[in-house]
Amino acid sequence: MQVAREEGLPFGQRDKTYNSRLAQELGKWAESKGKGQVYHDAVFRAYFAEGKNIGNISELVALSGSLTLPEEEARKVLRERSFKELVDRDWQRSYRMGVHAVPTFLCGGQFLVGAVPYETLEKLMDDSSVSKRQQ
Repeated sequence: MQVAREEGLPFGQRDKTYNSRLAQELGKWAESKGKGQVYHDAVFRAYFAEGKNIGNISELVALSGSLTLPEEEARKVLRERSFKELVDRDWQRSYRMGVHAVPTFLCGGQFLVGAVPYETLEKLMDDSSVSKRQQ
């Protein structure tokens, strides 16, 4: 929570943990609609700041609607599990790579697991010869 505050990230008190699998599947759908980033940001805020149940279909459908994604299509995607296979593939790839926790940062064959300080991420990038983006 301290890091989130320092970085200006929305973070509230949660008293429950919810299964994010359906949110991940709907995220793949949102990506296919060109709304992946706004969807993932909204799910982050809903879960970590507002404590919403992102495993609940009604919550996810309402969230989609708030992002101008078609609610009935979202409901159908969740009901039919249309993007299940794509998420399964992501999970399988992660396991093959040795990723077993989130967040995990992988660069140049090196792993960092957990919420790490910016300086640690910067060192990973430097050690992997990743160039800084010009602003």
